[in-house]
Amino acid sequence: MKLDLAEIVATLGGEFHGDESLCVTGLAPLETATASDLTFLSNPRYQSQLTASRAACVVVAPEFRDIAQSRGACIVSDQPYLYFARLTQLWKRKRDTDQPRGIHPSAIVHAQAQVHASAVVGPLCVIERGARIGADTVLKSRVTLGEDCQLGARCIVHSGVVIGADGFGFAPTGGTWEKIEQLGAVRIGDDVEIGANTCIDRGALRDTVIEEGVKLDNLIQIGHNVHIGQHTAIAGCVGVAGSATIGAHCTIGGGAIILGHLTLGERVNISAGTLVSRSLSKPGHYTGIFPIDENSSWERNAATLKQLHTLRDRIKTLEKETKK
Repeated sequence: MKLDLAEIVATLGGEFHGDESLCVTGLAPLETATASDLTFLSNPRYQSQLTASRAACVVVAPEFRDIAQSRGACIVSDQPYLYFARLTQLWKRKRDTDQPRGIHPSAIVHAQAQVHASAVVGPLCVIERGARIGADTVLKSRVTLGEDCQLGARCIVHSGVVIGADGFGFAPTGGTWEKIEQLGAVRIGDDVEIGANTCIDRGALRDTVIEEGVKLDNLIQIGHNVHIGQHTAIAGCVGVAGSATIGAHCTIGGGAIILGHLTLGERVNISAGTLVSRSLSKPGHYTGIFPIDENSSWERNAATLKQLHTLRDRIKTLEKETKK
């Protein structure tokens, strides 16, 4: 596939310098781009790679205009990373014009489900009774959308996702467990993307809710009655326990765990691997990770941590004696 630079600039904007008749046949990272590729520079740390790059054209910020021009064609944008993101979308649209639309013959769609005419339901998907899928939403292969669950418009749901499985609810009785039927559903807003093999449980009584613009990575577990605010992004292998509330514009790093019934306010950012064990209302960046170390050193430090309460009591006693 080819795209000429004139068409790219006409579609996406930007300040172009160079020969508009040039065509590119691929998109590539700055360090590996060839003479037929288009690339970008957004991080100043990689400035040294710019002059050495063999790329046909580079998308750069205004401060790198002169350096980029000295090596060849460039497109200047205030936000090169965002520009490149939109370029990948343009590239995919041009490449996938012949992709099949509609419902794949192998998909199973209940007669009482509602699938918008512009939606795409991939191979081996299962759409259960009362489920609804909005306009231009795409379900890749083997997606399951459970009974009465809703997907908004322009969503992308990757392979293996399960939306609307039962939440983990059981009542103890005489040493055994009695199932609590999960009678809620899942409501997902517009422009949500859900990564492969992620599971979103239906609510116990009220619905599990994923608001518009949320981005979920692969292998995420969202428990029943969780509520995630708009435009929050969650990286892979995160676990969110039941009835937790996550505000808008939050980020959750990979492998983090959020305990149930907690509330994270808007614009809370959680580092990868962090265990969130209390509610966080103040915007900011939170981390709860014990640093990696050689095992013998880690064991000594862990043993010391267990003695902190004893050391605290001894310090308090010494402080009292000093004041006498």
